[in-house]
Amino acid sequence: MNTKLKAFRAAFPHTLPIFMGFCFLGMTYGIFMRTSGFSAWYPCLMSLTIFAGSIEFVTVNMLLGAFNPLQALTMTLMINARHLFYGISMLDKYKNMGWKKLYLVFGMCDESFSINYTADIPEDVDKGWFMFFVTLLNHSYWFFGSTLGGLFGSLITFNTEGLDFVLTAMFVVIFLEQWLKDKDHTSAIMGFIISAICLAAFGKDNFIIPSMIGILGFLTLIRSRKEGA
Repeated sequence: MNTKLKAFRAAFPHTLPIFMGFCFLGMTYGIFMRTSGFSAWYPCLMSLTIFAGSIEFVTVNMLLGAFNPLQALTMTLMINARHLFYGISMLDKYKNMGWKKLYLVFGMCDESFSINYTADIPEDVDKGWFMFFVTLLNHSYWFFGSTLGGLFGSLITFNTEGLDFVLTAMFVVIFLEQWLKDKDHTSAIMGFIISAICLAAFGKDNFIIPSMIGILGFLTLIRSRKEGA
């Protein structure tokens, strides 16, 4: 069997749960964009080029407000800073991936990271192509849902207030899934503690970046100790 086809067949079942979630979330985002006054091509293009659900929701308000590139940069950094931790975790897995590494880095989202990091890839399946197809499929699901929501969002007549809360629910589910899969909860517990300390010290509007710096320092320390052991 062709190497790529075998990798695709191995990756596809892992992404089926993401398909259902991303279609719904993507449609929510597309509808949110349309009801906020944007044309259908906005969610289509943004889901294709940005592919970061959380920042895409926030971008709606950014586009509706005054042009402020510094605020946009800071907000993007705060919201997507967790990808720093994903990147650290995937350093070894992404070695020797060639050109696929560029797309794997671009397309890394919470769900793709979760699958590529924890999946038991069969020995006869190319790991690089497996992770590539996981990322590509998840990207396609989000694009499909966002485009569908953008096309039909103008037909929505009910009150859509609170649709963006679905993003919070998604992160809670992702956290719980990782908690159940991982036997060692040290990192999660320390993340809570560091975030709580920074929240008390800096307030709700300024605690995210200090929290991320603290968590990054903690994870770097753990990694250094494990490599030195």
